[in-house]
Amino acid sequence: MKRRESRAVCARGVKIGGGARVTVQSMLNAPSEDKGACLAQLKRLEECGCEIVRMAVNGRAALETLSYLLPRTRLPLVADIHFDYKLAIDAAEAGVSKIRINPGNIGGEDRVKKVASVCAAKGIPIRIGINSGSLEKKALLKYGAPTAEAIAESAVINAEMLERNGFGDIVISVKSSDVPTMIEANRILAERTRYPLHLGVTETGTGSRAVVKSAVGIGTLLAEGIGDTVRVSLSDDVADEVAAAKSILQSLNLCGGINLISCPTCGRTRFDLISKAKELQAALDAIDCGGRRLDVALMGCIVNGPGEASEADVGAAGAGDEAVVFRKGKVVRRVHTDKVVSELVSEVKALLTEEEVLI
Repeated sequence: MKRRESRAVCARGVKIGGGARVTVQSMLNAPSEDKGACLAQLKRLEECGCEIVRMAVNGRAALETLSYLLPRTRLPLVADIHFDYKLAIDAAEAGVSKIRINPGNIGGEDRVKKVASVCAAKGIPIRIGINSGSLEKKALLKYGAPTAEAIAESAVINAEMLERNGFGDIVISVKSSDVPTMIEANRILAERTRYPLHLGVTETGTGSRAVVKSAVGIGTLLAEGIGDTVRVSLSDDVADEVAAAKSILQSLNLCGGINLISCPTCGRTRFDLISKAKELQAALDAIDCGGRRLDVALMGCIVNGPGEASEADVGAAGAGDEAVVFRKGKVVRRVHTDKVVSELVSEVKALLTEEEVLI
């Protein structure tokens, strides 16, 4: 798909915008003053493939935690600042990779200028974060409510403030708990600006409903070529945010990974495909594919087998106690359906090894 052209900024070697691949973010939710808990959570995010991590810096104790974490991670850390511009300056001085502020709530333009000056000197990008509860009064008065237009205009007002003070390494995020509002606000900014856009639906809740909201909002924009970095915001485990974000990107072919194709089953299915598919998904999730893309199919009958899944790199189709294993639609052997998961995992590992040899 054609991606929107945007400026590029860099946070600790991770490029955002400028044609770079879409990156995945999350945010620490351990108490900011608890260094050990924050470090443990940060390491979990590293392990599950998160690429940028934000933490709330809401006081001196949080600032100390930030300084403690910085030399102990390879990931870019983003300091999330509200109200106290001095914390933003101190975070920059500590060597944070990026700062997230809403310029409108840290005081007058003189304070914004001080933050921008330090960040410019140290090469630290600033993310302007706007949501329906943090609009510029000017925009809110103009539109009368936190509409998509008001949210987008508020972001532009704040970006112009930074630009006016000589700072241009800007990322913008405009979020809402209302999915259509979030989509439209980002469309407006995509048309009006060339800043990299951080996508997310805020306050989505928990479980599958929250993931669906994020997938609709983030996925719609990414499918239109809009968006440079994403965070799926869940009232849940932070690792679940990363997994959901990766799934969204993978569904649009915007990242590597192992994609499971499995049919929804019907009356022709003669083995327990649903439990096998769940078992297979768990096994595939544990495989490091090094960023490569593989399609793996598990189909319930010969109708949906090598035919409909012929483009899968590897697959299997069951028929009673027997399943055929195939590569790119060509049957390579027959196995008992009890062994179908282990056989597909073996095929995936073999393919990855073959690709490494070719590389």
